[in-house]
Amino acid sequence: MTAKLDAKALDQLFFAARTHNKWLPRDVPDSLLREVVETMRWAPTSANSSPARIVFVRSAEAKARLKPLLMEGNVEKTMTAPVTAIIGHDLRFYDHLPKLFPHTDAKSWFSGNKAFADLSAFRNGTLQGGYFILAARALGLDCGPMSGFDNAGVDREFFAGTEVRSNFICSLGYGDPAGLFPRSPRFTFDEMATVV
Repeated sequence: MTAKLDAKALDQLFFAARTHNKWLPRDVPDSLLREVVETMRWAPTSANSSPARIVFVRSAEAKARLKPLLMEGNVEKTMTAPVTAIIGHDLRFYDHLPKLFPHTDAKSWFSGNKAFADLSAFRNGTLQGGYFILAARALGLDCGPMSGFDNAGVDREFFAGTEVRSNFICSLGYGDPAGLFPRSPRFTFDEMATVV
């Protein structure tokens, strides 16, 4: 039976979690990156489509490829992060549905319907990107998600020859509190939600 998380867990995932811009000089091992993916992959997507594809940019050579594709304001915080994940989505995700959703012919729902397939890939890939951030936070990492970069350039540089398209990037590591800005306001329940 599912139970409500305690206050400490909710703080780590939501209330005290922040978008980080500065990083402590601590490594993020490949084993932890693997654990993030192994955790986030269990969260639900439509027809178990699982379109997210992730490239972890860690090496100096890979960072040099990413750097010219970033908006100026995102360069330093991305280049100084231990690792930055490029969160993309596979526009041909439906080719894998016979494996991922074997009890029915779900591939036929998308094959030949590019607009529906592309929208589904983007929607479910974005959903998985949110799961990725929560998984990283749950495993003790801080995150710096952002969208200020040249998507087409990133696609050419990191996803050439594939049907994967970038959505956003997310720096990962152990955040330096000195780089945090004051918490910005959020909408109240009544400003953003209704019950009908």
